[in-house]
Amino acid sequence: MDRRSFLIGASAAALAAKPVLAQDAFPSRPVTIVNAFPPGGVNDIVTRPLATLLEPILKQPVVVETKAGAAGQVGAQFVASAKPDGYTILSHNTGISGYAEVDKLFGRPAKTTRADFIPLARLVADPMLLLVNDQQPWKTLKEFIDHAKAHKDTLVFSSGGLYGASHLPLAYLEKVTGPLGLRHLPTNGGGPAITAILGNNAQVTTQSVSATLPHVKSGKLRPLATFGATRSKVLPDVPTLKELGHNVEYYLWVGMFAPKGTPVPIVTILRAAIDKAAHSDQFTTTLTNAGQELAYLDGPDFQKFWDIDGAKTDDAVKLIGRQG
Repeated sequence: MDRRSFLIGASAAALAAKPVLAQDAFPSRPVTIVNAFPPGGVNDIVTRPLATLLEPILKQPVVVETKAGAAGQVGAQFVASAKPDGYTILSHNTGISGYAEVDKLFGRPAKTTRADFIPLARLVADPMLLLVNDQQPWKTLKEFIDHAKAHKDTLVFSSGGLYGASHLPLAYLEKVTGPLGLRHLPTNGGGPAITAILGNNAQVTTQSVSATLPHVKSGKLRPLATFGATRSKVLPDVPTLKELGHNVEYYLWVGMFAPKGTPVPIVTILRAAIDKAAHSDQFTTTLTNAGQELAYLDGPDFQKFWDIDGAKTDDAVKLIGRQG
């Protein structure tokens, strides 16, 4: 072999080897976290500070990209169909669990199922609140329920979207109270649902503690009950539904997911990075300031939790029935 042939062969071998080396070095470029909900909701509150803390750990930019719509389905479908290489991951919440059951309810093929995602970590499990705005007279849950039942189809309930995480708790509540006769205003996420009630386009909603705490403190929103097992540390005067005689418990959790098929070594790197960021003093302080607490579950434990919680979500979808 002459010198020229040798050099050409060596160059070709080096070029062929490059993609293999690049694949081994994860991450070697920016990572995108798709937030399936608009600004102002609990996903946004949790995801953005986490992304900032992930950057020095992964040694790459971590970009939060909002893809909201259809109670989080737009973002979920985008990530489910993304290349499973670790560079596109998903921030989602409780609502992700019921999409396949909704499609089944309407007799259509499932766009996404729980099997389309690999759970990386659960970050928070925020108790939901039943809230009314400051223009309403009710000071107790009983007063609200009595009024709603006596004036059916007059009160508007805002949620982040049909069958979404802030629509599902109403189904659990009505299971124990009976139908309340509320008119449903589905919006594009928790933030718009809160805007609707602040503007009195809706009179009642169910939203997380962290997403509504500033409005509760300012007096613009009044919590009548919490769906948590115990009273909130930041809202100790708000009774639980269980205290009021209704055996209902519901949390809006936020978790991080990778598309199915993401290689195990990459999943391991992402899990370790999220674990380190989530347990940092900066992140827990951010949560505390927002009225949140870390409720961390690593991937395998999150999967076990999701299997059980997902079945409960399916039940709630069935209780709601066909709407829209």
